Amino acid sequence: MKNIAAYNVTSPILTGNARRKRLWTELKKHKYLYLLVAPMIVYFIVFSYVPMYGVLLAFKEFDYSKGILGSPWNDFENFRTVLSDQNFHSAFRNTFLIGIGRLVIEFPIPILMAILLSELPFKKMKTFYQTALTFPHFISWVVLSGIIIGFFSDQGVINQLLSLLGFEKNIVLTNNGMFAALLFLSNIWKEAGWSAIIYLAAIAGVNPELYEAATVDGANRFHKVKAITWPAVKGAALVLLILAVGNLLNGGFDQIFNLYNPIVSDYSEILDTYVYKTAFIDATGFGYSTTVGLLKSVISFIFLFSTNATVKKLSDGGGL
Repeated sequence: MKNIAAYNVTSPILTGNARRKRLWTELKKHKYLYLLVAPMIVYFIVFSYVPMYGVLLAFKEFDYSKGILGSPWNDFENFRTVLSDQNFHSAFRNTFLIGIGRLVIEFPIPILMAILLSELPFKKMKTFYQTALTFPHFISWVVLSGIIIGFFSDQGVINQLLSLLGFEKNIVLTNNGMFAALLFLSNIWKEAGWSAIIYLAAIAGVNPELYEAATVDGANRFHKVKAITWPAVKGAALVLLILAVGNLLNGGFDQIFNLYNPIVSDYSEILDTYVYKTAFIDATGFGYSTTVGLLKSVISFIFLFSTNATVKKLSDGGGL
């Protein structure tokens, strides 16, 4: 009994009141840090958690007069309909292929760009190129798509020049293969510089004495990149790779929606545009489009955690 009493007196387990008091103490101590992250917390609550209420539409036969909660359950009929729909299969295939293309083609570019920028000898030159490469990120896809269409449409600048030079017109926007290449190249031009900032920040944290020591040991630039620069960005690259795989099914709605045309629909219809079409154009129903969105989220969740587990296993505890 004495041992039990002693344990209760000296136990680090806090009571409810003590926990609340400790929580408020911590909040007051770090109030400015919590105030700094408050807008982001509110953002995720409003735009990520509150909308989860609408996921119920995937399991119900929605009736406008009864609302979401009052509508009857449909015994997973929406899921059976979606999984048997060939249009869904086509949209999923296109989304997956475009996502793989973005992962293989686009993902390494910011890493290479950051390494090349870090190797520039003059600070002013580095600042100029970094600013020039980052600026396209701030151009919306609505504006950028208008520029692209103005250049590559049938009566666009490129085809006008080809006609003047006696060559045959080449309409990039209606050619399936060239349209896919345009998606990747335009997204690289717009986002690669912005994405490289994270890697540049990692490289900036490297102690310059490491490079000086490597120079003394006779290492060339390639050896320095391999032994010093790459290990500095490897951790950030792995985390961003995990997130990129988790976003594999986000094919880029803004870009494709603004460049989309019916001629290349068989290869450019992705899940996001398919959800938009079924919800607002084809009038298939909000339950159907919600089901497609839910399936996409579940598959992305599986991709994210599978990749994270793989990275942890291969990199000795790395990952998220």
